[in-house]
Amino acid sequence: MSMTALSSAGERDRLIVKLGELDRLFCLALILIAGIGALMMFSIAGSNWEPWAGSHLTKFTLFFFMMIALAMIDVRYWFAMAYPIYGVGLALLIAVAVVGDVRLGARRWLDLGPLGSFQPSEIMKLGLVLALGRFYHGISAERARFSWWLLIPALIIGAPVLLVARQPDLGTAILLALTGLTVVCLAGLSWRVILAGIIALLVSVPPVIMFVLHDYQRDRIFTFLKPESDPSGSGYHILQSKIALGSGGLLGKGYGLGSQSQLNFLPEKQTDFIFATLAEEFGFVGCMVVLFLYGTVIFLALRTAALAHSHFGRLSSAGVTATFALYVLINGAMVMGLAPVVGVPMPLLSYGGTVMLTVMIGFGLVQSVKVHRYSEVTSGTGALL
Repeated sequence: MSMTALSSAGERDRLIVKLGELDRLFCLALILIAGIGALMMFSIAGSNWEPWAGSHLTKFTLFFFMMIALAMIDVRYWFAMAYPIYGVGLALLIAVAVVGDVRLGARRWLDLGPLGSFQPSEIMKLGLVLALGRFYHGISAERARFSWWLLIPALIIGAPVLLVARQPDLGTAILLALTGLTVVCLAGLSWRVILAGIIALLVSVPPVIMFVLHDYQRDRIFTFLKPESDPSGSGYHILQSKIALGSGGLLGKGYGLGSQSQLNFLPEKQTDFIFATLAEEFGFVGCMVVLFLYGTVIFLALRTAALAHSHFGRLSSAGVTATFALYVLINGAMVMGLAPVVGVPMPLLSYGGTVMLTVMIGFGLVQSVKVHRYSEVTSGTGALL
C-alpha cells in the first residue's frame, strides 16, 4: 500500500474518532428544541410549512452540519483566530456607525448588495468570547483577580457594547455586556470587585434610565412596570403575552388551538413571543419540557468547559454557554412580563437565521473543545504545538 493511501486511511480513522467524541445527547437536545420550534411555526401558520417552519428546519439542518464541521477544527486554531475575529467584528461595527443601513430608526445593518444585509453585532457575540478567552489564557491568576490588567478586558468589552448601544440596540448591548462580565468573573475576578461592581450598577441604573436611554427605550421600561397604563399601545405586547401564558393552564388548549396566536392577537408570535405560543397550546407541562431541554444543553456545555485542559477552552466554552443561557433567561423573563421587551429571541425555538447561525457557530466551538479537550494551547502567539 502506498504512503498516500496510508495517509488517507489515517486521516479517515482520525476523523471517525473525532466524530465519535461529539456529545450525542447535546446534539439530540438541539435537534429537539429546533424541531419543537418548527412544530409551533407550522401550527401558527395554519398547518402550513410556509413561511416559517420549512425555512426554519432547512436552516437548522445546514447549520447543524456546519457545527459538526467546526467541531473537527482543533481548538488551537480557534485560539489563533481569536483576536482576528474580534478585530473584524469591531471593524464592521465601526463601519455600521459610518455607512450602516438605517431601518425603523436604527442603524444596525450592513448592506452587501446582492448578498443581502447582516448585523455585525452577531459576529461580535462570538468574537468577544474568543478575545477574552485568549487574553485570560495568557495571564496569571493573581492578575486576573484584580490588577491594572483589568483595563484591557474592560476595553475589549466596552468598545463593542458602546458601538452597539449607539445603533441603538439595547438588547444586544446588554447581552454583550453580561456575556463579557461573565467570562471576566469566571476567569477569577475578586469577589470584592464583583460586589462593588453590582453596587455601582444598581446605583447607576436610575440616572442611566433618565438621561442616557432613548425615549422609546425609557417607555419600554415604564411599560414593563405598568403595562395596563397603555393596553392598546406600548403595553400591548406584554399584556397579550401574559394572556397567552395564563390561558394555556397546565396542559394547554391543544396543538393548533391557541386563540392568541391563531387569531393574531399575539405579536411577533414566530420570533420574540414563540414561547408564549408554546405555553398557550401545550401549557405549563410543555414549557417545562422545553426548559428542561435548554437546561440539558447548558449543563452539557458547562461540563465540556469543566473538562477542557486549556484555560482558553474552559473560558470560551463557558462564554458561549453564557450567551445561550442569557438568551433563554432574557426572552423567558420578557415573555412572562418580568423584564422589558428588548427584542431578544428564544434561541433555536424562534424563527430567524442570524441568531441561529451565531448560536450554532458558538456550539461548534464548544464541541471543538470537547473533541480536542486534551489539546494544549500556547499562551503566547497561538502557534500550534
